[in-house]
Amino acid sequence: MIPIMAWRNIWRSMTRSLVVMGAIAVGIWAALSLTGFATGMVKSYVNNAVQNIVSHIQVHQPEFLDENEVKYNIPDLMAVEQAVRAEPGVRAVSVRSVANGMISSSQGARGVAIKGVEPEEEARVNALNENIVDGEYFSGDSRNPILVSDELAQKLNVKVRSKVVLNFQDRGGSITAAAFRIVGIFDTGNNPFDLSHVFVRRSDLNHLLIPAADSTQSADALAHEIAIMVDDIRNVDTIASSLRAELPGLKVQTYRQISPDLQLYEGQIKNISLIYLTVIMLALVFGIINTMLMAVLERIKELGMLMAIGMNKLKVFLMIVLESVMLGLVAMPVGLILGYITIDYVGENGIDMSMYAEGLENFGMSSIIYFELDPVVYGQVAVGVFLTAVLASIYPALKAIRLKPVEALRTI
Repeated sequence: MIPIMAWRNIWRSMTRSLVVMGAIAVGIWAALSLTGFATGMVKSYVNNAVQNIVSHIQVHQPEFLDENEVKYNIPDLMAVEQAVRAEPGVRAVSVRSVANGMISSSQGARGVAIKGVEPEEEARVNALNENIVDGEYFSGDSRNPILVSDELAQKLNVKVRSKVVLNFQDRGGSITAAAFRIVGIFDTGNNPFDLSHVFVRRSDLNHLLIPAADSTQSADALAHEIAIMVDDIRNVDTIASSLRAELPGLKVQTYRQISPDLQLYEGQIKNISLIYLTVIMLALVFGIINTMLMAVLERIKELGMLMAIGMNKLKVFLMIVLESVMLGLVAMPVGLILGYITIDYVGENGIDMSMYAEGLENFGMSSIIYFELDPVVYGQVAVGVFLTAVLASIYPALKAIRLKPVEALRTI
């Protein structure tokens, strides 16, 4: 009986009830959409960093990470590389030589990290070959080709086929310099990375890193970094642990360890939905309280009569609470469906943020944001709406049960 009375009561003032339901539905839609947008931005930053900078896992000699000197290369490279490639779950591997130095042109100079890569392997680990905006990606047999970013090319006032000079320290500690010709200009969308990195062929860099007098080191066996991409990002920690056991003398790090900020951002994704949901639900609380309080004040005489003929205070209390809950339960599916449609559509097509592209690139984010939402969030929103409706009904329900039947019946 109580649920039937509550259901009929919410439709006694249809316009007011529909307005409240609409507010709840829009609030749910807004919470889901804002969460999807924020999650998409965070994912964009993390994915760009993983794809273009750190990869899922990296292997180094520990001293190289501490001192950043080219003499600390990975020992027994072929055996290490074979062990990495044989690890289950590994999708792609890129062996790199790394040196810190200076790139200069007739118009200026800038400090950069010089990465010597195997072109085909590197293309499988990151999207560098897909980010070429001018020229080509290490095509042909040209001597000493180099890839520089669009940002760096502008700083140095160079273009495709321009010559630049790289200065860096070789394994013997001597400063060496060599001329390279720009064959391609890339743009990863991450300005800090683009301005600080150039790419050359590993064989070209290795021949410059090994002094002529050094007969102990083969050019083919010189590498400082192994970048690894895995099939499933959820298995990163498991694969890294397995590699640490197989390669005890080397430092095996996941992208979260290499860039702790990525772990921080990933961890915040779980809190984003709760923050948006809390703020929006708090706003809805006052709307529901206002509606239910008006409903109680309009029905003082009616409520007094119900209590006079024997309806106890608990039943009156439950009736008011059920009215609020029903308002939320009717609006909830509408809001969830609207949110799901929005997340699905924008997750597939993206939202164009090109007008903010420059600012986004400075933070390492893409100009196209794809909404993304953990299915758990839908459950959180449903629970949040239910609790909001219950909490918002408490004050009007208490107001109702405090009425005195005799006085309520005399109310005009």
